[in-house]
Parts: sequence; structure tokens; C-alpha cells
Amino acid sequence: MQAIYLVKNGAAKSAFEFRDIQKPEINDDEVGVNVEASGINFADVVARIGQYRDCPPLPTIVGYEAVGRVDKVGKNVTTLKAGDRVLVFTRFGGYSQYVVQKENAIAKISEQLNTGKALALATQYSTAFYATSVATNVLPNETVLIHAGAGGVGTALIQLCKLKNAKIYATAGSEKKIEYCLNHGADEVINYNKEDFSKVIKEPIDVAFDSLGGENFRKSYKLLNRGGRIVAYGASSMTDAHNVLTKAKMGAAFGVYHPAFLIMESRAMIGVNMLRIADYKPEVLKYCMDHVIQLLEEGKINPHVGEMYAAKDIYKAHDDMEKRKTIGKIGIVW
Repeated sequence: MQAIYLVKNGAAKSAFEFRDIQKPEINDDEVGVNVEASGINFADVVARIGQYRDCPPLPTIVGYEAVGRVDKVGKNVTTLKAGDRVLVFTRFGGYSQYVVQKENAIAKISEQLNTGKALALATQYSTAFYATSVATNVLPNETVLIHAGAGGVGTALIQLCKLKNAKIYATAGSEKKIEYCLNHGADEVINYNKEDFSKVIKEPIDVAFDSLGGENFRKSYKLLNRGGRIVAYGASSMTDAHNVLTKAKMGAAFGVYHPAFLIMESRAMIGVNMLRIADYKPEVLKYCMDHVIQLLEEGKINPHVGEMYAAKDIYKAHDDMEKRKTIGKIGIVW
């Protein structure tokens, strides 16, 4: 039995190490799961390069989610049993052939559910559901802007906003990704490598979903309608900052906002971090996971699986994600 440890920050090839592990003991409210596949998210890349402050001290195991089968349950667990196929929000620790988690961070899934699609639900679709239906509520006929629409959360946001009958602008970095966003429900897609989205969009935006941060956040805020909301769930542009000065400049690019102006313009800024939700409101995380599983079972959403890599190819998977070569959900199969 093995796990992939993050042993040092830097390039993927030298950052990870496969290590043998022993099956851990579980507490009364915990569940032990034999893992068949582990999801990969951009936050894992940020942790690898040393820019994720929530990452545990090295060496550690990263990874937000896993799909597998229940091995054993604690005596206080009531909704799961040995043999159940499950989706696990691991928080950290997902890159392992065995994970232990509390019952309220695990959802039972069907035998027929595609593994890659299931992995997309725990973090990416749950984040998108929280952003569109809990942190704020996208209303019918509202106009939304979704940055990085071809990413895992971006795909989920497009599909969920489409369900709410919103008009959808999205951004993407290539013609292939633009076509992908259009096929998943976006109404207009802007190539951010060729055009400035803030000059292309000529109407007010009711809700902007930003995973990039920096100047991108500031420009998105300026597009907001009265009563508009900007939901920030990442700052991937900061991964390009390799020294203190660059980080300071990129941080300043977010802009400065006084609460009085938010009140006068009736605009809102909302931050989404599902780690905090998992830590402080696990029942809300479970609520989101259960809802997106139900939406998938009803055929209302359809996660796109980009590629499922062999576990031994974790290095390539990370490189592809860091270089923005991936589309949709990716993961590793043990």
C-alpha cells in the first residue's frame, strides 16, 4: 500500500516521492476507504510550488478527493458500511491508496458512476454549487462572467448557471477551450490571450466568478451591475509571482475597496474556500456534495473528464495542469 508524498517544493519531478504506508486505525466517527482513484486540483499545484499557506508541513500528502470502497467504519457511523462505493472529500491526504475521513465528508455513490466524473463532484462541483446557490444565488436571466471556463470549477459553474437560465460570458485561453466552453453552455467566450474581457463585454455583469485574482479581479469588479456580486474562489495568477516584489505588485493589483462604496453601489464581494467550509461547516459541505450527486444522477450536469493518469505519472499530470494543458477534471488511478 502506497501514498504519494510531497517532500519538497518545486518542479513536480523532484517534489513527489512514493512511500509505503500502513493501514491506519480509525476513530469511532471515522471511515477507512480503499482508494481506486485520486483527484488532482490546481490547489495541489499551488501547494507543490510552496504558495499554499494551508498546506501542512512537508513531507505531507496533498489531494482533496478520492473515490474508493469502504473498508471499515467506526462504531458511531450510521450511514455507511463496508463495501460501499464512496466519494471522499479528503481535505489533504487524497494521494493515497488508503484514506480515513469522518462520515460527514463522505457520500455514497452508485456502482455505475464513472470514476472521473465522481472525482469532479467532491471539490469542483461542490465549490461551484456553493458559489452559485449558497454563498450567493444566481437568479434567472442574470448575466454572469466565469473566468477560466474550461477548468474543472469553470465547467461546473457554466453548467450550474445554465440550469438557472443565466446569460453566460466565459474566458478561456485557446480556440479549443473556447469551443469546449460553448459546448458546455456558455453564450460567449473571450480568448484572454488575445482580448481584454473588460473591453469586450458591453453590458453590466450581475455575478462574476473569479479564480485568477490580481488585475483580473479588479476589472471584473468594475463590470458589476448595481446589486452585482463578485465571487472569488482562487488566485491562480499569483503562482506566476516568484519573488516578494512581484507578489506585492500582483497583490496590489486586486485594488482597494471601502465598505462604504460597496454599500452605496449595492455590490458584494464574496470569498469561497471549501477547506474552511469543511472545517467549520461540514454539514454544508455534505449538503453541496449530496446535491451535485443528485444533479448528476438526474442528468442535469455532466462533468467532463480530461484525463485519468496512472499514479506513476503524477509528475506529468501536475506539469500538464500547471501549464494549463488540461481541460475539465483530471486524476490518477491506482
